[in-house]
Amino acid sequence: MSESNIEVDKKDDHLQSSITDQAPEEPEPKVPQMKESKMKETQTTKIETEEWEREHSSTSSFCPPQGTVNKTITDGVTLIVLWILLWALIGQEVLPGGNLFGLVVIFYSAFLGGKIIEVIRIPVVPPLPPLLGMLLAGFTIRNVPILYKFVHIPTSWSSALRNTALTIILIRAGLGLDPQALKHLKGVCLRLSFGPCLLEACSAALFSHFIMNFPWQWGFLLGFVLGAVSPAVVVPNMLLLQENGYGVEKGIPTLLVAASSMDDIVAITGFNTFLSIVFSSGSVISNILSSLRDVLIGVLVGVVMGIFVQYFPSRDQERLTQRRAFLVLSMCVSAVLGCQHIGLHGSGGLVTLVLSFMAAKRWAEEKVGVQKLVANTWNIFQPLLFGLVGTEVSVESLESKTIGMCIATLCLALLVRILATFVLMSFANFRFMEKVFIALSWIPKATVQAVLGPLALETARVMAPHLEGYSRNVMTVAFLAILITAPNGALIIGILGPKVLDHSEETFPLKVELSNFHN
Repeated sequence: MSESNIEVDKKDDHLQSSITDQAPEEPEPKVPQMKESKMKETQTTKIETEEWEREHSSTSSFCPPQGTVNKTITDGVTLIVLWILLWALIGQEVLPGGNLFGLVVIFYSAFLGGKIIEVIRIPVVPPLPPLLGMLLAGFTIRNVPILYKFVHIPTSWSSALRNTALTIILIRAGLGLDPQALKHLKGVCLRLSFGPCLLEACSAALFSHFIMNFPWQWGFLLGFVLGAVSPAVVVPNMLLLQENGYGVEKGIPTLLVAASSMDDIVAITGFNTFLSIVFSSGSVISNILSSLRDVLIGVLVGVVMGIFVQYFPSRDQERLTQRRAFLVLSMCVSAVLGCQHIGLHGSGGLVTLVLSFMAAKRWAEEKVGVQKLVANTWNIFQPLLFGLVGTEVSVESLESKTIGMCIATLCLALLVRILATFVLMSFANFRFMEKVFIALSWIPKATVQAVLGPLALETARVMAPHLEGYSRNVMTVAFLAILITAPNGALIIGILGPKVLDHSEETFPLKVELSNFHN
């Protein structure tokens, strides 16, 4: 090798060694050190937390209070501050004897009554519906003179609240209807929706005419008050059976849930028709024609408003669910109260029903969020509704003879309903005991009766005071119907269902969306 080559190699080696010396050293991996430091920090924080808890364990529940005690004190102070603010703004209305004070007393008493019924659990017995406690709370206030002398609710207030509650019921019925489920169930659902309600209404008219000496138009009005089944009782119990796999193979829970909304619609429509006939001075033919006019107007306005809410608000807007729920609620309440104000008593409910049904059909699965918000609104109006119904029933004004006639009329009409339901289900593919179960499950009454019974009484007070006796008897029958059929219906469904329905290990979701329909 030549000297020049040796010199080049030495220069290369020297260059590489200098580069190697100048290159920064690679840092050692610090992942284990980071994990160790985090573990040390976590252990230190845990130790500090334990030391703080030990130091404050003796006073943690008292100074300052935590958990439920803290929440109760916070809510109480908030209510007191709000009450003081209202007192400064509107004065005597929030003091004992004022209208707002009475409304607050009824609301919280009914709310507490419902919670007490929820807490009461008897082994092997299904839970009772909370609305029973709400009803009894209002009844107690009405019949305890010390309490009732401080509770005064204007007729206009109670009427507006009941109409709003009816609107929410109809919105939930419209949103709960699923065209696909109704198409799947076909004739059996229609028979269960229309048949028992119409036959019970006709039989109640017949029995009340001969037992209670009701005129025929008042008898049919009473019949349609009684004709509605209560989704507030039927639906949660059907959901419970569905979750446990009872009757799912033949679709019995789905059938009863889907038909309960349609049943209410038939009863409310019939009631509005006969309410117009009873309190109108024209001939029967003119009253029927005016009722048909109200129906036509209600359907047309409902279609127009339903098309509007299908596209407004648009899908690109923020808080879409909240906007939709607020728009539907405000439009439907305005339609019902507005129709009542201008004399179209049968139109507002149909507007609400058609509007909500068309909106739900367009929104498809997106309607679940709207249903939840509407259900939350119902949680506010439910105690008010049943509390106000309870305050309308006075023990002093009831006679034993009147109570006996009311119970006899109610029981006979219920018997006809049970037999009619059994016969109508005989054309479907159900076993004997399944038909018995469906017939007995179709008797609970609550929500619609709580709205329609007082509505007839208030209408008579305003338009025809000489008819108040009939309307008060209608109110009494509605009250007794809720008191008797709601708890017994819930018990029958809960006890009889697991014994007579076929059990399936695999459960299926209901065909009808029923978000929070149990309140």
